[in-house]
Amino acid sequence: MLTLFHSPQSRSSRIIRLLYELDVIDQIEIRNVTIPRQDGSGQIDPDNPHPEGKVPLLVHDGCMIRESNAIILYLTDLFPSALAPVVGDAARGSYLSWLAYYGNVVEPVLVLQFAQLTHPALDSTFRGMPELTTQLATTLNDNDYLLGANYSAADLLMASPFTWLPELTPDAPSIRSWLERCEARPAAAAAIAFDE
Repeated sequence: MLTLFHSPQSRSSRIIRLLYELDVIDQIEIRNVTIPRQDGSGQIDPDNPHPEGKVPLLVHDGCMIRESNAIILYLTDLFPSALAPVVGDAARGSYLSWLAYYGNVVEPVLVLQFAQLTHPALDSTFRGMPELTTQLATTLNDNDYLLGANYSAADLLMASPFTWLPELTPDAPSIRSWLERCEARPAAAAAIAFDE
């Protein structure tokens, strides 16, 4: 049994979007829970088994999978599709690298940018928006998507923070047109409707 602990209009919304992309939304039990919000509303839900009270959390037959990039990898392996290269495919390494890059670099850089925090240790560890912009633009200058010509779950994950905080979107034409292509997908509208 697969259960997703979800809170509308949060990081777990990208997992809802993935479920629509994979066409498996009807195969997952989705349990809405509350979470603490930036505006001070919400609270940790006692019905949420996540050890930190966060979302998303995927539970598969009692095993907890947390963190968006891990959940995306887990689901795209469980439900193989064109959204993710399979083991043995030459593009698999690039796919895994983008998933890891998101959690290890992109989200910390964006949170620091949003909070307007800087420190030499942070800059040397994660780099900053200029490096993130260069990484994305260099890839997208020659490709429609991060893995080449086709949309993948890596695009879904990497585009998601710019959907929530468009003011952080780098001012690079290739990045902006990539985001437009990602947001034009039917699953984007379906996930928004689901949350509403």
